[in-house]
Amino acid sequence: MSKIVIIGAGAMGSAFALPCLDNNHDINIVGTHLENDFIDNLKKNEYFHPGLNTKIPKEINVFRFEKFDELLNSNVDLIVLGISSKGIDWAAGQISKLFKIKKLPKLLMLTKGLSIYKNNFELLVDKLERLLSEKGIKEINISAVGGPCLAAGLANRVHSSVVIANRDINTAKKIANMLNTNYYHTSYSDDLNGVEVSAAIKNIFSMAVGAAKGLCGKNISNEVREKNYLNTASALIKQSIFEMEIFVEHLKGKKETVKGLAGLGDLYVSSGGGRNAKMGAYIGEGLTFSEAKKTKMEKVTVEGADLAKEIAKKVNEDFNEKQLPLMLGMINAIVEDKKLELNWEAFR
Repeated sequence: MSKIVIIGAGAMGSAFALPCLDNNHDINIVGTHLENDFIDNLKKNEYFHPGLNTKIPKEINVFRFEKFDELLNSNVDLIVLGISSKGIDWAAGQISKLFKIKKLPKLLMLTKGLSIYKNNFELLVDKLERLLSEKGIKEINISAVGGPCLAAGLANRVHSSVVIANRDINTAKKIANMLNTNYYHTSYSDDLNGVEVSAAIKNIFSMAVGAAKGLCGKNISNEVREKNYLNTASALIKQSIFEMEIFVEHLKGKKETVKGLAGLGDLYVSSGGGRNAKMGAYIGEGLTFSEAKKTKMEKVTVEGADLAKEIAKKVNEDFNEKQLPLMLGMINAIVEDKKLELNWEAFR
């Protein structure tokens, strides 16, 4: 049995606690400083998690932020980050205060994303490592989870498959074995770059695939669109995978990783009706991003759109429309707040 602490009481962090519990680990969730009220309400409502629309087992220990230091100072074997990508700086600051002298436990990131640092692409795992190093932490071992695993499904113990990635394959295998259950099926990989890049950029391509109904043809009825848009969706998925391979290799990942769980698998799930696909559907109907955000999804975080804005300048510098016509079409439509137009003739 290992002691695991999950930072963040959101949907995925809470759902991830279930396979940890079912492996008989000592599993603890500690909320961020912004989640105290949420945790109080969770306990008042018999552990019903509104983000999951189900109850989580009471055997999972859930704590307010006040317990953060105490928990992480108590011989933890694995720290899991279940926070948003915007919370990485905060998490690095909190963790570094506790482990400047003592050894930092292994870290596992549920958080997906990609950022720009000094005009270069930076994986979130690399960003976290950099931030911790800058704060004096020397031995840092970070793994990441990739693959098609929606939180609500995991919380209900439906069959789900993921890949645990670490540049050291033995560490990846050890963590995968810690988490594997009869419904949470874990594989492992040493292609940390490929897994992390695929997991991040699939959100942009999910929006593109989500736009299929609106893009499938001009001057046709909604009834025809509903029955026939899958032709277009399939073409967009194929092009997405082709461009993801180009992008992953550019960031030193393995091309074959894109056709695995972290790429094709995650794209399939995400384009089937998640937040990114929903935004894509509105854009496909002819709305600009700002119109869709304001009138349809004002209070909803759309990760693919946030990522598009973050990396737009660098993607346009490193690639041209012949290489990434779908990705650049989607990114520029969002950043320039214009209607989506795709250059189908440039598709491969």
